[in-house]
Amino acid sequence: MKTIILNESGGVDKLQLTDTEKPQIKSNEVLVKVNAIGINPVDVNARAYDGVLSWIYGDVRPVILGWDIAGEVSETGDGVNDFKTGDRVFGMINFFGNGKAYSEYVAAPESHLALIPENQTFQQAAAATLAAVTAYQALVDVAKIKKNDRVLIHAASGGVGHFAVQIAKYFGAYVIGTSSLNNKDFVLSIGADEHIDYTQKDSLDKVRDIDIVLDTIQGETLLKSIDAVRPGGIIVTLPSPEIPQDVQDKAAKQNIHLEFMMVASKKETIRAIADLLENKSLIPHIHKVFSFEEMGKAHLEMETKRVVGKIVVTL
Repeated sequence: MKTIILNESGGVDKLQLTDTEKPQIKSNEVLVKVNAIGINPVDVNARAYDGVLSWIYGDVRPVILGWDIAGEVSETGDGVNDFKTGDRVFGMINFFGNGKAYSEYVAAPESHLALIPENQTFQQAAAATLAAVTAYQALVDVAKIKKNDRVLIHAASGGVGHFAVQIAKYFGAYVIGTSSLNNKDFVLSIGADEHIDYTQKDSLDKVRDIDIVLDTIQGETLLKSIDAVRPGGIIVTLPSPEIPQDVQDKAAKQNIHLEFMMVASKKETIRAIADLLENKSLIPHIHKVFSFEEMGKAHLEMETKRVVGKIVVTL
């Protein structure tokens, strides 16, 4: 089967297209013939930086990057009950860990998959995996979002952000989304009640009484967000667990919960995402589509940090 492997971190030239054997599935796994792959910042960071690559994969080399897949079941393990050959499925496979998504065939635990709704293409389903699952777990599992919450979502036009806006609106929240002015219309079009241009120096100065902040940026953005949150509110931060002590101290002093969250592959979440896709409460926005042979170009596009929605690679 076609596979892209990585022997060492570095530029996109380190992504090597090769031929490997199909994986053997365990009793609780299905073999998925992959049609589309979702590309995420973590893919790019693992490829580019040895520290990230080793953090995720240890000393195993070569590795097969990626976690987000959509495709068709070609084989099922003896213990699999929820899927059959020919089913269209999607999921975030083995995160945090070794998903091996950059392949023509992927061995996926049954519990990491959901059926693709009939109204969704493989590309749309692949887009609505790690980013959508992250947004859902942050808002629902960690922040316990409820109707009429005031929610501030940073980078609201990005992969996680554009799903978070839609999920927050589904739960009846009032949503304020930040992005560049170029993406204002997009952020409002997906349901945000207000838009903030993050490039303005005082952009958060007048934002107050926020119940939930979804922080996808950290740095100065995280620090400034603290003043926008009401006492007892929560900030869920995603980029890194290494939060500066002064930021932690300020949040604690103002009685604001500050929590780092690492997304995880869970049956309940991916199937909740499938339900939201089916009832059109969640509409993935695909920024660009690349072929499998253009994986390097897909990574370079992600590195521009100007992606609106998601990048998808097709086989």
